[in-house]
Amino acid sequence: MPQEMPTFNAAAPMARKRVNGGSIAFEADSAFLPVVGELPAALVGTLYRNGPNPQFPSAEQHLFGGDGMLHAFHIEGGRVSHRNRWVRTAHWKAERAAGRSLFDGFGRPRPTSGPLAEIANEGAANTHVIWHAGRLLALEEAHLPFEIEPGTLESRGPFDFGGGLSGPFTAHPKADPATGELLFFGYGSPQPLSAGMSFGRIDADGRVTRFDRFESPFASMVHDFAVTEGHVLFPVLPLTASMPRAMQGLPPFAWEPDLGARVGVMPRDGKVEDIRWFEGEAGYAFHVMNAWEERDAQGALRIHADVMRFDQPPLFPYPDGRPTDPARSVARMCRWTFELDGASDRFTQRPLSDVAGEFPRIDDRRAGLPYRHGWYACQREPVFGAGYEGIAHFDAVSGRETLHYLPPGDRISEPVFVPRAADAPEGEGWLLATAYRAAENRSDLLVFDAQGITDGPVATVQLSHRVPSGFHGNWVAA
Repeated sequence: MPQEMPTFNAAAPMARKRVNGGSIAFEADSAFLPVVGELPAALVGTLYRNGPNPQFPSAEQHLFGGDGMLHAFHIEGGRVSHRNRWVRTAHWKAERAAGRSLFDGFGRPRPTSGPLAEIANEGAANTHVIWHAGRLLALEEAHLPFEIEPGTLESRGPFDFGGGLSGPFTAHPKADPATGELLFFGYGSPQPLSAGMSFGRIDADGRVTRFDRFESPFASMVHDFAVTEGHVLFPVLPLTASMPRAMQGLPPFAWEPDLGARVGVMPRDGKVEDIRWFEGEAGYAFHVMNAWEERDAQGALRIHADVMRFDQPPLFPYPDGRPTDPARSVARMCRWTFELDGASDRFTQRPLSDVAGEFPRIDDRRAGLPYRHGWYACQREPVFGAGYEGIAHFDAVSGRETLHYLPPGDRISEPVFVPRAADAPEGEGWLLATAYRAAENRSDLLVFDAQGITDGPVATVQLSHRVPSGFHGNWVAA
C-alpha cells in the first residue's frame, strides 16, 4: 500500500481475522523435512513464498500491512529443506532497534512526517517474489523491488535496475515466455493516491528499455494487469484513491461503484497516448489468470482476459466508511472480452464459474497466449474471510472444473505450477502449495500432479510449525 498518506480512523473496521493469518515470531532453518509419499525426481529447485508477517502486530493490522517474510522450500534428490527470513527493510530495522511498533496497520509512520516517513518510503516488500535477470526480488506495489540473496535469503536492499526505475512497481509484473522481457506498471505514480500511472519493460538481461507515465480516468488501486502478445491491459476499477478524502480522516481507498469500470488497452509497442479506454459494469479484480488475442471468422481482433472478479471488493469500505456487503465480496472466474475492431468502447463480462476462489495461476509458458489449464485456491462456501480450502483446476477450452478439498478446518495457499520439463506439453507437471493443518497448528508443503488434483498430493512435506497464509510465490528451477 502507498506509504506517504495521512492516518485515518477506518483502519480498524477494515481489519479482518484471518485463518492462519497471525504472524510467527521467529526465523528458522530446517535441513531435512519428513516426506510422506514420493517426490518427483525431476522436481529440483526452490519454491519461494512471500507474505506480511509483522514483527509487532497491532489491533488495527490490515491484511495488506506488515513486514514481508520469505519462505523457501528447496527440493533436490528427494529431500526438502525450509528456511524463513524477514525482509530487512528500513521499516523492519527501525522497529527491531526500537523493540516496538513504529508504524500503523498499513505500514504508515506515527507521526506521518519526519525520519520515519523516509524509512516508510522503502516499503515492506511483503506481497510477491520473482526471479528475473539472475536476481530474486521481493515485491509490493507501492515501492521499488527489494533484492534478496536466493540461497541465504539475506536482504540486499531496494533495487532500481541501474537507475531505470522510479516510483511504485507492481507486485504482478508479467514475463514474456518468448522474449524473456518483464513488463511492469505502477499506480499512484509519482504522487500517492493520484491518477498517475507508469508502464515499462525490462529485458532479459535486466536493462530497462521503456519507462512511460500517463493519467488514468480516475485514481484507483490497480493491483494487477494483463499482457497479450500484442497488447497491455490496465484495469482501472472503482476502488478509488483520494488524498483529499484521506486528509479528512476518511478511507484513502474506497468503493465507488457509480464510476463503473475502465480498462485501458494499449498496443505493446504503441505510445501511452494510444491507450483506448473501454467501459463496463462496476466490479473489482485483484488478480488476472491470463489474457490472449484471437480473430473471428471475419478477421476482427478481440482480446479475452480471465480474471477473478468480485461484485464488491473485500477489506475496503465506501467513502463514508460504511462496509461493503460480505456476501458480494468473494471472487469467481469471469471472462472480460474487448472487441478491438468494433465501434463500441464497452467490454463484456461473462461468468465462467460458480466456485468462489482467488490466487489464479497458469503454466507460465502460456502467459499472454491462448491457454487451456489454470488453477486457483477455492472455498466450499462463498463466504468472505473463511479462507481457501482447496484447489480448482479450470479447463479454459471446455469450461470444465475439477476440485480437490482439504479436510475441514485446513486451509491452502496459492497453487504454483511447475512444468515436468521445459518442453513438456502445457499443464503437464506439478502444483505446489502450502497447507495449514488446523488441528495440529502447523503446515505442510503439498505436491500434486497438476492434472490429477482429485487424487490428492503425490507427496506431503511436513513442517513442525506454521507457514502463515501469505500471498504469492514462485518456483525457481535449479
